[in-house]
Amino acid sequence: MVNSHTDASTKLHEAFSQQFLIGAAVNPKTLITQRDLLTEHFNSITAENEMKFESLHPAEDRYTFENADRLIAFAKAYGMAVRGHTLVWHNQTPNWMFEDHTGGAVNRETLLARMKSHIETVVARYKGCIYAWDVVNEAVSDSGGELLRSSKWLDIAGEDFIAKAFEYAHAADPEAMLFYNDYNESIPEKREKIYALVKSLKEKDVPIHGIGLQAHWNLEHPSIDDIRQAIERYASLGVKLHITELDVSVFQHDDRRTDLLAPTKEMLVRQAERYKQFFQLFKEYSECITSVTFWGAADDYTWLDNFPVKGRKNWPFVFNMAHKPKPSYWDILDAARY
Repeated sequence: MVNSHTDASTKLHEAFSQQFLIGAAVNPKTLITQRDLLTEHFNSITAENEMKFESLHPAEDRYTFENADRLIAFAKAYGMAVRGHTLVWHNQTPNWMFEDHTGGAVNRETLLARMKSHIETVVARYKGCIYAWDVVNEAVSDSGGELLRSSKWLDIAGEDFIAKAFEYAHAADPEAMLFYNDYNESIPEKREKIYALVKSLKEKDVPIHGIGLQAHWNLEHPSIDDIRQAIERYASLGVKLHITELDVSVFQHDDRRTDLLAPTKEMLVRQAERYKQFFQLFKEYSECITSVTFWGAADDYTWLDNFPVKGRKNWPFVFNMAHKPKPSYWDILDAARY
């Protein structure tokens, strides 16, 4: 790890300008509180929640675009690219989508018609402003024999709801790149399911252009070998890869501690090592990896606060609570140089 630097003037996105976009997930608050950091180091942004179904379309006859529009305006003002997240997901979708006027389940035709209307409306509104969409999010089952997780989408519309979503999105914006996005994407069992799903879509000529690797990783897992194997497996399908939701938790999955008020030195050293390894790997595969998005920008705000352990702070990013570079920042820059 390199600590001899004092100048933080190298912008992350400029360090990798020949390889990929460097993005951050944002929300209405961080667009304000992290504005200077975002505009300095990132050239792409993604809505953390503001483009999800329940945020944009809370009732059948009502769309609420204000926060998403604000994000688009921010990106335009600062010359940033935008990834759209997400059109179809089993979470954060309002109940009205799946119910008829009596509260019972709608039929397949009604659900697909509602999906089509939603995708057409949202994608058309931001056509030309969003270069890539996470069309379907987390549809693959984590374990067991089944390929797809149980959801109302699957139960009512059947497994081709995924293909339909991509077809509707492509019709609404033929220029946008369309992605399937998922977590635990580097765990071999789930990797093979994601591979099988995308392979089947490609074989049916569904307009899918890429796979989003969420990359919610920690100080030990997944291994670099597993990440490399996942990248190679997915890339063999001839699709682009985006790292869509990168963060490096300083806690192992089964670590339930709540006593730390700051990350330990050992945590920061290990986190920096991991980030350097990741970016070396991303750079090695930059022919297929065209975007790397952190799921946040600095440690003052992260979805990992209080999750999965209530009352616990996490420090998963390369900028600290005060938006200053951590050791990870310098190690990532070293990865960019070599």
